[in-house]
Amino acid sequence: MKKRTHTALWAKAFRRSMATLTRRSAKLGQRVVRRAIQPSVDRLRPPPGDGDWIAGAAFGLQGGRRFRLYRPPDMQRGERLPLLVMLHGCGQDARSFATSTRMNRVASRERFFVLYPEQDRLANVQGCWNWFDTDGGRAVAEVALIMKAIDQVCLMHPVDAARIAVAGLSAGASMAALLVTHHPERVKAVVMPSGIPPGTAHSSMSALGAMHGRRATRPLAATTRASAAAWPPLLVIHGEADPIVSVGNGRAAVRIWADAAGAQAGQTRHVQRGKRHPMAVTDFQRQGGRVATLVEVERLGHAWSGGAAGQPFSDSQGPDASRMVWAFAARQFRDKAGAGAHL
Repeated sequence: MKKRTHTALWAKAFRRSMATLTRRSAKLGQRVVRRAIQPSVDRLRPPPGDGDWIAGAAFGLQGGRRFRLYRPPDMQRGERLPLLVMLHGCGQDARSFATSTRMNRVASRERFFVLYPEQDRLANVQGCWNWFDTDGGRAVAEVALIMKAIDQVCLMHPVDAARIAVAGLSAGASMAALLVTHHPERVKAVVMPSGIPPGTAHSSMSALGAMHGRRATRPLAATTRASAAAWPPLLVIHGEADPIVSVGNGRAAVRIWADAAGAQAGQTRHVQRGKRHPMAVTDFQRQGGRVATLVEVERLGHAWSGGAAGQPFSDSQGPDASRMVWAFAARQFRDKAGAGAHL
């Protein structure tokens, strides 16, 4: 009798333990599934702001890339608006970049489209644009895909194709600069926050050296120098405390633009708006207008200056880079002589 009672108690305890283990396993499985699907859900949810958040994809011989297009609200019949192309940095996608920069809010107020091409993680596991792989051909292939996205948006939406500007962060900034060297006739302004100029790297290993300022940017060949004079005006925004991409890369970028156009550096002016980080602004001018502007921001690391608080690669204490990007681009759209924006 005692043996049967002991066995029954043991069986009851065993069933209770198994039931507890099953419940815990189910909860653990639910958490694993939630963690797996949440990034995809977040990517599909529109960033804060008014207007439309439109999904699309561009395809070519080089493959395909997804993109998102922000369309400002209350479009009027017959209205044609400028287009700003925004290329995200490593570890970002279209939605996170839009959330960090809050560029859609500027676009809603100032009336322009924003195109966010998105790198495929199969092309780069960290989500970086392969701006550096000029020897392997991936860099030029990705430039072609971004241009496919631009062409598609211009065809399907009321975009003024004569008013296109491109900007990016880090790898996106480097890709933006590379894009305009291949298609200068399509772009009226380029903005490089925390980027690396063309001709500084040609592979993943040389890219690491370039990021840390251990590689000099190669001088332009005579044939390239002639075509470089037609490159659109450049705005560089770089943090003096950037630990990822040396500020020397920003200085090298404006020197390339200035040398190609025969521009000279003007007097550096120091600007601070409220309690935001101070910045030093230097314009490079030739007869007829500004060719490049360098903005070096004190205490800014590897981040979008003035971006949303609490977001990766975003510093809310910096001067508002999104406002500067649009002011610079808008000035180029208005001024056929190519004069740079006043910052």
